[in-house]
Order: sequence, then C-alpha cells, then structure tokens
Amino acid sequence: MRRLRIGDWGLRIGGTAILGGALALGYFTAPYAGAAQPPKVVRVGYLGVSPQAASAHLIEAFRQGLRDLGYVEGQNLALEYRSAEGDEARLPTLATELVRNGVDIIVTAGQPAIRAARAATSTIPIVMAISGDALRTGLVPSLARPGGNITGLSILAPELSAKRLQLLNETIPRLSHVAVLWNPENPDSRVNWEGTQVAALRLGLVLQSLEVRAAGEFPAAFAAMSRQRARGVAVLADPLTVGHRVQIVELAARHRLPGVYF
Repeated sequence: MRRLRIGDWGLRIGGTAILGGALALGYFTAPYAGAAQPPKVVRVGYLGVSPQAASAHLIEAFRQGLRDLGYVEGQNLALEYRSAEGDEARLPTLATELVRNGVDIIVTAGQPAIRAARAATSTIPIVMAISGDALRTGLVPSLARPGGNITGLSILAPELSAKRLQLLNETIPRLSHVAVLWNPENPDSRVNWEGTQVAALRLGLVLQSLEVRAAGEFPAAFAAMSRQRARGVAVLADPLTVGHRVQIVELAARHRLPGVYF
C-alpha cells in the first residue's frame, strides 16, 4: 500500500472536508509490518486549549480509537498530552515542547492549537481533529490539495450560527435583543460572528457583542448582558467556551437568560 503524503488528496462529506491522507493511510494503519519485527513505538502528541478535566472524555475516546487500530500505550504507542488549560498564551511553548520531544505526529483541537503547532514545525504532520473553515482562515491554500504538513477535518457550516439564532427567535416571544458570547482571538469565531450578524439583520434582531478571551471574563460578560437587558444569549463554538461550558450554562441560568449553544 502506498503511503500518501499530506496534501495528496482531499474529500468532502456534507459540510466536512477531510484533508490529506497521512493519518488514515500512513501512521495509523496496521502497526506491524511482520510478526518477527519488534513493535515500533509511535509517539503521538496531542495539543489542546480546553482544560484537561473538561476534555477527558474526548481524550479517552481518542485512546480507544487508537486501541481499536492496534496501538496500545506502553507497547507500541506513547501519547504525550499537552493542554493549555484554557490559557492560549501557553500554546506556543507546549507545541515547541512536543516538537523537542520528537513526536511523530501532532493531533490538535481548535484553531489556536493548530496555529501554534504549525508555527512550531513545518515537517512533523499535524492532524486537525476539528477546525472551522481551514481555507477561509488561512490554514491551508486549498481543500483538495492542502499541501504543507497539515491534514484533518474542516467543518464548513457557517449557516449553523444563523440557524441557532433563528431557533432562539422562534422560541422566545417578541425577542429583540440577543447577546452573543464569543472569542475574537479565534479566526473561526470571527467567521461565525459574521454569519450571526447577517442572520440578525434578516430576523430584525439587535445583537450585543460580548467578547471573552479568558474564563475569568465570563461573569462580567453576563453581568453586562443583564445591564443591557438582553433577552437571550447565543454562544459561539470555541475551545474556550467548550472548555468552560458548565460555567457558561450556570451563569445563563443565574441571570435567567435563555441560551442557544453549539
């Protein structure tokens, strides 16, 4: 079987673009070339933003998927997990650490982690577990031929932000003012914010933009929503909001704000 280089092919299923082929057809195929050969230990780095406790179930699913493919930690797999624990400023250091430790491949979750990994290496394959529009945000020059060392999944669904706003409008009688909680540091969130603004114009809604860059800013953001009499809140998908989703839902309930989430 030929091992494809990253960027050799691209595939789109629905709103998801699957880029490159190294993950499926190179590193994570059958682990042994022959029964007599000792197992090669594959070193996989995982780089994320969300706190480890909040993404523990995802990490365990990742480990199980690797076990299903014949990769077992302590035998032929070494998994190095690095989490910025919600602080994106730590990502460059963590990415450099993975490169220095000689990982064979880096799996990333979210735009900030992808960009940190890309800045740290141009040779080690980077697999995007999830990304927004990788083309529009400049991660790859083409979905069909991404080139470079980045492959993975790109979710192309800007209309979903608009649909969620529509659902909120249909649910709340006489809705006029909606707060939008989002992280402007994430290029994917900027794309979603633009789509939400377009939908608001069509629905006749006034949006209140609440920008958050750290978990400590959530309470002040919800207090601002209450002061300006928002009648609902839309939360845009981002590693920051995903990682602190419990806190966000609790704050929405405390302020008696109906919410729509990703």
